[in-house]
Amino acid sequence: MWDVAVVGGGPAGLAVALEAVVRGFSAVVFERRAGNVDKACGEGLMPAGLAALDRLGVLSHLDRADSAAFESITYVQEDGRAVVGRLPPPGGLGVRRTALSAAMARRAREAGVDLREGCAVRSHRVDAAGVTLDADDGATRARLLVAADGLHSPLRHAAGLHLAPRGPRRFGLRRHVAMAPWAPTVEVHFAPGVEAYVTPSGARRVGVAFLWEEGAVAPVSFDALLGRFPALARRIGGAPYDSTPRGAGPLRQAASARVADRIALVGDAAGYVDAITGEGLTLAFDGAAALAAVLPSALARGATAEALAPYERAAARSFRRYAALASLLVWTARRPRLRRAALDGLISAPALFEALLARATG
Repeated sequence: MWDVAVVGGGPAGLAVALEAVVRGFSAVVFERRAGNVDKACGEGLMPAGLAALDRLGVLSHLDRADSAAFESITYVQEDGRAVVGRLPPPGGLGVRRTALSAAMARRAREAGVDLREGCAVRSHRVDAAGVTLDADDGATRARLLVAADGLHSPLRHAAGLHLAPRGPRRFGLRRHVAMAPWAPTVEVHFAPGVEAYVTPSGARRVGVAFLWEEGAVAPVSFDALLGRFPALARRIGGAPYDSTPRGAGPLRQAASARVADRIALVGDAAGYVDAITGEGLTLAFDGAAALAAVLPSALARGATAEALAPYERAAARSFRRYAALASLLVWTARRPRLRRAALDGLISAPALFEALLARATG
């Protein structure tokens, strides 16, 4: 009988397992895919997310050739005018998603997590004594099942916690170019109907991600989307690609609750608004820490929905702050005139932009 069984071996699931074992609980992680799996991700860690990885002992396992520090966020209008805001210390870190997952997996195994890659969970059954997971390697029993299985979480659906999302359907596409980052900053470029996010993610790697609303742009391909940003395309200047395109969406997902008897949702599985704030990883790490904090009392009380309620409340508080900011930014991005006026205001008052960044990412 494991204390915690986690479905999903990405950063969110591994963070849950690490938070559990450092508190003395046993944890097993099931990841249906084998090897170091890539995923569409902006790959920027904000200060709070970086601090969480440091606390969990992950940073020392990270291959620094696959990461690059950045110290600011830069918003760029269509006409090239920009506003730069410095991040609070220690700044941010752009890190290749595969490198982050590998570092977290190494740290998890070192800490005593049983990580089962290439092993899918096919179904689960909850009873009064625990939960049974029917996986490729047989049946496993646990006191708590954690769903960290991503944006379109099958476990969220199976547990009856999925809620049909409202709002525009937005999608993302990410690829890397093999070139040295030209500045220690994350650049956000705007064009009608689409944004481009440029993140240093290695000594000779730059990640470029696009976000757009369904029906707003056509055709949809990396090269076609890059062509909507002529200055960015010239800056890249035909540099060779360093990865294949990875897509994600619809991004907005919702859960009716983050807990049920013997079950908790963490990370994207617990609900998501949009990647526009760059806070996805930080939100996942916050959720993992919040769940681990209630494990002693929750497991002692049978891991019922009532016993897990403190996690629900803590995660809801974090999510509301993130959701309010993400929804506001998406709403503004859909209105080019308003967005240009807002950015013009920030260009005229860079100290205000920096203060807002500190509040949002510190």
